[in-house]
Amino acid sequence: MYSLRFDSDICRTCPSGACLVKCQYMDVDKETAKEEMVKISQGKDSFVLEQCVTCYACEEYCKRGNHPFYLITEKREEKGILTSPRAITKQWINIGHPQGKYIIGGIKPRILSFGFMPEFLKMVKGRLFEDIMPSFIFGQEFFCNVVYLHFANTSIIKERLPMVMENFKRLGVEEVVCMHDECYGSFAHLAPAYGIEVPFKPIHYFEYLYKRLKELRTEIRPLKIKVAYQRPCSSRLSSDKHHFVRDIMELIGVDLIEREYQDENALCCGGIFAMCYGYDLAHDVQTRNINDMVAHGAEYCVFNCPACQSTLGEKVAKRDIKPIHMIDLCKMAIGEQP
Repeated sequence: MYSLRFDSDICRTCPSGACLVKCQYMDVDKETAKEEMVKISQGKDSFVLEQCVTCYACEEYCKRGNHPFYLITEKREEKGILTSPRAITKQWINIGHPQGKYIIGGIKPRILSFGFMPEFLKMVKGRLFEDIMPSFIFGQEFFCNVVYLHFANTSIIKERLPMVMENFKRLGVEEVVCMHDECYGSFAHLAPAYGIEVPFKPIHYFEYLYKRLKELRTEIRPLKIKVAYQRPCSSRLSSDKHHFVRDIMELIGVDLIEREYQDENALCCGGIFAMCYGYDLAHDVQTRNINDMVAHGAEYCVFNCPACQSTLGEKVAKRDIKPIHMIDLCKMAIGEQP
């Protein structure tokens, strides 16, 4: 019922082949990039289907409105090219299965969405969230399902995401503040790519935080610290909101260091690599990433995704860089956290 909106002619006429040329995990020239993407769209074999590490970045690199990563994921599934052992894939499919168990706070026109990441339940306390809490939802029934892109399971997404939209529709909410990039990316980017109706306006929590901080401007005390930002893979689906990283840092008096692996050139945390592609790749990417933070004098590593923080937090701490989530950093700036 739901099919990907992809135009192979856009690949044929692309002047740069940026989707694959810019990839940090494959070495591809412009002509090869164009040829391989056209082959993939035609259902033919391609080395790209074997070598893609599911970093999502080609979705951002394509500036022509096509969906190279979604296409790669679909064709991998069609051809049975697994990105992880079957047992791990099945485990993740079961984890996200709707079970009729969820938590809903007081319903307002605007609501917070936690997916089913319990870490957020502890974070949304204090003045930053006092205008919206306790209006929230939590549970598999409202889970964005984007994680299945990592496992080449778009069929699961197409089956479950419309059900999630119906669940939101029953709530009658007008705006959903997404506490995770994957949720925002699913509702604002993935669903439209497949023609799935989204019955509300998705709002990225960075945008929400920025507006709240401006409202609390008189309480902000500049932090005057040097930080590196760990950009998560799912942020590639919300690249139009990435500017809020710098906007927030400037507002709270934080020096976002200029380093090699940031913005479009960001490296993944390596968590999914360890799970799907082996520890050698994960170790290499993490080492280069953290060495880059150290070389440019980062005092803190700011995380957006709790999974990234779980993966890299202890590793950056061992290099004398303090791990901290973006929300906690903002709480520091208004005096709610030491």
